[in-house]
Amino acid sequence: MAEEIKLAHGGGGTLMADLIRREIMPALGSKGPLDFSDSARLDIEGVSLAFTTDSFVVQPLFFPGGDIGRLAVCGTVNDLATRGARPLALSLGFILEEGLPIETLRRVLQSISRAACEAGVEVVTGDTKVVERGSASGMFINTSGIGLLRRDLDYSPARIAPGDRLIVSGPIGDHGIAVVSVREGLSFVSGVESDVAPLGEMVRQAVEAVGPQIKCMKDPTRGGVAATVNEMAQNAGFVLDEKSIPVRPAVRGACEMLGFDPLTVANEGKMLFVVAAQAAERTLEVLRANPLGVQAAIIGKADSRKGLVRLKTSIGGERILETPYGEELPRIC
Repeated sequence: MAEEIKLAHGGGGTLMADLIRREIMPALGSKGPLDFSDSARLDIEGVSLAFTTDSFVVQPLFFPGGDIGRLAVCGTVNDLATRGARPLALSLGFILEEGLPIETLRRVLQSISRAACEAGVEVVTGDTKVVERGSASGMFINTSGIGLLRRDLDYSPARIAPGDRLIVSGPIGDHGIAVVSVREGLSFVSGVESDVAPLGEMVRQAVEAVGPQIKCMKDPTRGGVAATVNEMAQNAGFVLDEKSIPVRPAVRGACEMLGFDPLTVANEGKMLFVVAAQAAERTLEVLRANPLGVQAAIIGKADSRKGLVRLKTSIGGERILETPYGEELPRIC
């Protein structure tokens, strides 16, 4: 364990997991195993709720396909969606840097309003702080979200069993490459936009179609598909088929030029579903009927080798797909 905080501690990889496991959880009195669920389940007087919180520090504030405001709303409601929750309310906390143009704040607020309307959720409370110049890269946003759960359904990595199928709702890597292209001024990366979008309606349609045959859902944000599938590999391992994983040609080309693996690049509008084998084709059919899931694909299956994620490569070999150490693309959410 490092003796000082590094950027990689916030990257969704092994270093962040170590920080949570060794420092944060023990200090707060938690003695259980690290739970990688994207939101907490609260059962209160006959009502089941999902609760989540997140912070957004992306640079630049505006990028192809989105901005920090849309990212904050979609990231939060998508974490609720991983539990199958219907979003009820969001909080919104701003940390603004002295000197930020008011017009920039207005643009972000308009984006937040549009995204909340799209997601069917209301911002009901918030807070604003201002810090000295040079302290906040313009703007940071913190959000919390609360959603209503069905008491008869619970989606958790603990429910995954060998033979279950792994489905991704569309092409991976769009968000990370869109952000880095504008931040680094990479003119050769053209036509790539962030996939940032609220996934609640698509998830609701899948839940209504196959219900408990969905075992687990997670959105592959920081650390990408590689980190997220490793998080889910608690009671079962996974075997992924590289040829089946959808990646846009422009994203693949950018990753090859920059030395990135598309499987570790962040997404903000994709969902991973682990479903019972007999429900896989029906789930795929429902996802593809939604505009956000048109290119959904079965990309692998669970097996009995707990904690191990393997990738069958496009050239016919096989390699271990490990959790990234930190984050290849810092400040992407």
